[in-house]
Amino acid sequence: MPKVHIKANEILSNGHFKLQKISFDIGKKDGSTGTQHREVLFRNDAATALLYNRKAQTIILTEQFRIATYVNGNATGMLLETPAGLLEDGEDPKHSIIREISEETGYAVTDVRQVLSVYSSAGALTELIHLFVGEYNKEQQVSDGGGLEEEGEEITVREMPFAEAVAMVNRGEIKDAKTVLLLQYAQINKLLEAGE
Repeated sequence: MPKVHIKANEILSNGHFKLQKISFDIGKKDGSTGTQHREVLFRNDAATALLYNRKAQTIILTEQFRIATYVNGNATGMLLETPAGLLEDGEDPKHSIIREISEETGYAVTDVRQVLSVYSSAGALTELIHLFVGEYNKEQQVSDGGGLEEEGEEITVREMPFAEAVAMVNRGEIKDAKTVLLLQYAQINKLLEAGE
């Protein structure tokens, strides 16, 4: 494990997220020390969940406009993804994702299980994403979902066959990393097979 000494933090932006330039010394394998400068985007940790219905062989995804994808070649800016949201300060990830599921999809799901925690882009972001899976049924739908207007959300709820979602991953039509991870987790662990 390298020895690290942070020399300076410079705030470059403190808008929606905080962006800092961090200068630090880090020990090298040969025993010497080098100085590096990196920009780090400080973003709260997040939670996401794959909702699946074993009996119907379906899943629920959300679709919304994502500006970062738009400026990086996504012609429409629309992205299919699992319901997700940032944790509020000190919030439990399970509590957070249950709230986000309700706001985004309209389903009152209470039984979710955490399966992974992953850094979304460790070279630049502090964000750690907690990934959950949970079963849903039609009786749990209490609203149309769609997100919160005060957060600028305009979310379309997309229920689709699990097999179709997997095929969309294979065709490169689902590009959101957390969604791909959860769909592949469900596939590898046979979550939608009877008796699982």
